[in-house]
Amino acid sequence: MSRFDKLRKQYEADAATSTKRFPERKEKFETTSGIQQKRTYTPADSPGIDYADKLAFPGQYPYTRGVQPTLYRSRFWTMRQYAGFATAEESNERYKYLLQQGTSGLSVAFDLPTQIGYDSDDPVAKGEVGKVGVAIDTLKDMETLFDGIPLDKVSTSMTINATAGMLLAMYLAVAEKQGVGFDQVSGTIQNDILKEYIARGTYIYPPGPSLRIISDIFEFCTDNVPKWNTISISGYHIREAGSSAVQEVAFTLADGIAYVETALNAGLDVDKFAPRLSFFFNAHNNFFEEIAKFRAARRMWAKIMKERFKAKNPKSMMLRFHTQTAGSTLTAQQPENNIVRVTVQAMAAALGGTQSLHTNSMDEAMALPTEKSVRTALRTQQILAFENGIGDVVDPMGGSWYVESLTDQIEEKASEYIKRIDDMGGMLKAIEMGFVQREIQESAYRYQKSIESDEQTIVGVNKFQVEENGGDVDLLRIKEEVERNQVDKLHKLKASRDNEAVRFRLGELEKAAKGTENLMPKILEAVKVYATLGEISNILREVYGEYIESVTL
Repeated sequence: MSRFDKLRKQYEADAATSTKRFPERKEKFETTSGIQQKRTYTPADSPGIDYADKLAFPGQYPYTRGVQPTLYRSRFWTMRQYAGFATAEESNERYKYLLQQGTSGLSVAFDLPTQIGYDSDDPVAKGEVGKVGVAIDTLKDMETLFDGIPLDKVSTSMTINATAGMLLAMYLAVAEKQGVGFDQVSGTIQNDILKEYIARGTYIYPPGPSLRIISDIFEFCTDNVPKWNTISISGYHIREAGSSAVQEVAFTLADGIAYVETALNAGLDVDKFAPRLSFFFNAHNNFFEEIAKFRAARRMWAKIMKERFKAKNPKSMMLRFHTQTAGSTLTAQQPENNIVRVTVQAMAAALGGTQSLHTNSMDEAMALPTEKSVRTALRTQQILAFENGIGDVVDPMGGSWYVESLTDQIEEKASEYIKRIDDMGGMLKAIEMGFVQREIQESAYRYQKSIESDEQTIVGVNKFQVEENGGDVDLLRIKEEVERNQVDKLHKLKASRDNEAVRFRLGELEKAAKGTENLMPKILEAVKVYATLGEISNILREVYGEYIESVTL
């Protein structure tokens, strides 16, 4: 018997004696993905690990330890704050405030009508204008949104999917008006329509045409906007819908596989478009599982790109990702507790090697965040970056027997999901069959039952409650006149623009949509003459139709 075996045997005996006096808190310990947690971890939990094959050094394939050799020792993650509300004027003021407070990148939230392709004066938009984000109807709104903000100096992320091509076109048109070349513009559009069918619902067109638009964006940006991330393949909303960490990794990477296949089928070269793919993950509460999740996702994507798609460019294999802390974990009860939750989640993202980060505000379970709460959320990132040293070592959790074991188990379980999806015929088929939606729904149900049974403690909700005064927290309220003023501006613009030019450009777009020509140049020309978001969306609705979900869960 080796000395290690003797030590382990003695430990197990000591633990057995200890639990007789001090019983453990519960019969079994497991992560949110149902991965069983041992009492402690040792080298035996990572037997025969091949360091060069499974880990390597930061910046080396398979990128388990990060995509950059020096990571935050060279430059901290981009500190973004997701913001947008009411009108372009008010959101512009918030962006300038955030930049003054030290944020290093902007992240735009759009209102619901903008997300699903309706103008603010459309009857469908009534009551929703400016409520969950900023209202953008035309290039004029986008000009106002970025007035005084140089687009060659700021990286902008736009959380937009079904209408991503239109908002990107408006952004590029603003850059052009500022005298900024497309090759100087940097940022990201989410542009992830598959997760909309799975988890969020802000789709417009059927999957086929939606994927065509996405591949057109890939091609256009590869040729014209080289610094732009053409898609942010999003596990965030999958997790917000109730998935586990394993499901978040599996379904996100399966979406990524579908997008790569779509682009390849359109004749694009994998090593030309893949380096601009990016990802968007959630940072949840189970600290070590989240760190391991990010590490496993990097390793899996590197292998997928190299082995499945035969990518040669190392940048094609690097999973670069933005992280947002978990909105679904925020509580209306004792909202100050949310600051602590966000801090822990942000630490997991940083220790997991994120490239950029948004920290939620304490009041977001109740309303859009106030200026004060946004500042606190930003300060959380700045304190983590500048005061506690977590960025001084690359992948400091690497080599933890627990974290390495957890990374392996997440990879194994997520890979099993991807194989099941492949066997179904791919992610699109899995979505159409309702498989992905059912898996998420069942995970969400299990989690909710664990809260109701007190198996899972939510501080301030099912334990440690206090009497609360609902008026203690100042909330941001969107005034009713916002919608009226936005509609008035839109009507005035429609009356003053060159409507003949608008009709011509929309006609050109319709012809391209019925054919095979890339849609992006046509959309760009349409927005330049102030065609509205709704007008462009409606042209594509007429050609492609609208998607109506038919799966039965």
